[in-house]
Amino acid sequence: MTSSPLMPMATAVWLVENTTLTFKQIAEFCNLHEVEIQGIADGEVAKGIVGYNPIIAGQLTKEEILLSSKDQARPLKINNYNLDISNDNQKIKKYVPLSKRQDKPDSALWLIKQHPTLKDSQIAKLVGITKNSVTSIKNKSYWNFNNLSPKDPVAIGLFSQKNLQDALEKAERRIKREKREKEKLKKN
Repeated sequence: MTSSPLMPMATAVWLVENTTLTFKQIAEFCNLHEVEIQGIADGEVAKGIVGYNPIIAGQLTKEEILLSSKDQARPLKINNYNLDISNDNQKIKKYVPLSKRQDKPDSALWLIKQHPTLKDSQIAKLVGITKNSVTSIKNKSYWNFNNLSPKDPVAIGLFSQKNLQDALEKAERRIKREKREKEKLKKN
């Protein structure tokens, strides 16, 4: 068989306990040896393994099990279906431990000093603080400004170097666009 079910041993346990399929049918479906299925039925193999229901998992249908139960020569066919796995969940906020939360304003200060082309909103989004906090740090009116010390956010793990690079590229594109717009206004 080309494709096998998830957790074949646990699936075999469930099929032995809950169906009237032959050992050969279960062995072929789970890509196991017939002797292993016999051992599962005798309680010698797979002790302590909880059965995994292939119907709930979507790997088999009740109809498929019934058809194969009635015809012992008929092999079980796995229910092949394709899941659309996409990476649209990139906006999930990462938990920041209490010990690192003070690092956020420090990181904002570092970004303000090291990358002045970034907008306040970009810094706020990268670091995970409000735009008002970034503006007050920039204006030196932040409530705890005297105790801030610039810290590289990538080095302390607040976000990745790729995130920073993407933000810097976006800032460069914005600056180029603004220059083009100013030149157009000068020509008119």
